[in-house]
Amino acid sequence: MIRYKTYNNALLTLKCLGEKHKQIETVTTGDLWDTDLSDASGLYPLMHVITNNANVSLSEQKFNFRVLIMDLVEPDLSNEDEVMNDTYQTMVDLIALLKHGEILYGYNFSEGEEQRYFVDDDFLIEPFTERFTNNVSGWVCDISIIVESVLDSCDIPIDNEVSCSK
Repeated sequence: MIRYKTYNNALLTLKCLGEKHKQIETVTTGDLWDTDLSDASGLYPLMHVITNNANVSLSEQKFNFRVLIMDLVEPDLSNEDEVMNDTYQTMVDLIALLKHGEILYGYNFSEGEEQRYFVDDDFLIEPFTERFTNNVSGWVCDISIIVESVLDSCDIPIDNEVSCSK
């Protein structure tokens, strides 16, 4: 396991958590409007991850993602409460795994082998109903994954032969 995680490591970890969750059928990423949500056969419940932005400081990098968990609602809305309950609990499961999940830990007891992802303590989870081309409902949450960073300028692939100071 590498000590300093990248954007790709954080995104792949989120995707893996969704793929391993037994109540999520499909995990997608990117622009939600580029995702084909119309094919309902075996697609739902669905987790979709959107990259919002990133923050860099002297000692850490924070990758900010918007996560949606959704499922199909019957045309007569008879299962909407059940869909809202199940997708909410799945979102809480995802947060719990990021906060305390053993699935993220690599125990090798050598330096750099402990978990290197961190998340905030509080999350706002917002509901949505009857969205997109299919009648789906669920929850959305902004999740920031924080990783260590050293901002080391010694390892940058740059030609130092000429000064950039003008």
